[in-house]
Amino acid sequence: MQKLQAIKSDKIWGYELWIASTHPNGCQPEFKELCGGDYPLLVKVIQANESLSIQVHPDDEWAVKLEGQGNRGKTECWYILSAEPGAKLVYGIKEGFSNDVLAKAIVEKNLEQYLEMVEVKAGDFVFIPAGTVHAIGGGLRLMEVQQSCDLTYRLYDWGRDREVHIEKGLAVIKREDMIPIAPFPGHFECKYFEMDEITVKGGWSMLCTKGTKPENVQLLYIISADKAVIRSNDEKIGKPIVAEEIYAAAPGDKITIEGSAKVMRIKVA
Repeated sequence: MQKLQAIKSDKIWGYELWIASTHPNGCQPEFKELCGGDYPLLVKVIQANESLSIQVHPDDEWAVKLEGQGNRGKTECWYILSAEPGAKLVYGIKEGFSNDVLAKAIVEKNLEQYLEMVEVKAGDFVFIPAGTVHAIGGGLRLMEVQQSCDLTYRLYDWGRDREVHIEKGLAVIKREDMIPIAPFPGHFECKYFEMDEITVKGGWSMLCTKGTKPENVQLLYIISADKAVIRSNDEKIGKPIVAEEIYAAAPGDKITIEGSAKVMRIKVA
């Protein structure tokens, strides 16, 4: 078991913490060594003091088509850690508008009228398949689980005049039914990852089953903790845990948490 150290990236809207990553744009060497190579997921904490740009990510097929072999797409999800009253995010585009209409709106800087805005609160879960138009609003802090990919096509930036990627962005948009935003259901799985929210009251243990690295590495993200400790294998004394820490369990590790805590277990699907 290994506690991972975050890599911080300051942004004009706040900051990101890459808390579990082997991606070359923000690699944790100790995590890559534990995994034995490229881990297919990337986990972040995002602090949005202001709204992020309106963006979209390619799926696996489009990532290769537009950026070349070796690129992954980016399906992701958000677990809302905290939200200021009235905080919102962009979750899709309104129905009935062609790409030509959207392109014109981007150029004329009035895309807002075509966006679906949703108010969220702490504990809500948002699934964002590749191709979904989205943006995190100001006043939100969240944990993000995604494919290990750093491809973003920015469609709109609220007048901040950064580069936009209209042609690529519009090409990869998917207009599919999305899962309604709601409190995390306890378990979620998609093609790329699985997540389980575990409430520890007294004690809880897990065994990271043996297998081929790096896909069999599992992650334990601490959502909240109250006088809780974590220990692995034959350790007699546990280490105190606090909210927003993340631990990587290697294949064969037995992990025990004692005390009161809420934990998100994350693994490759």
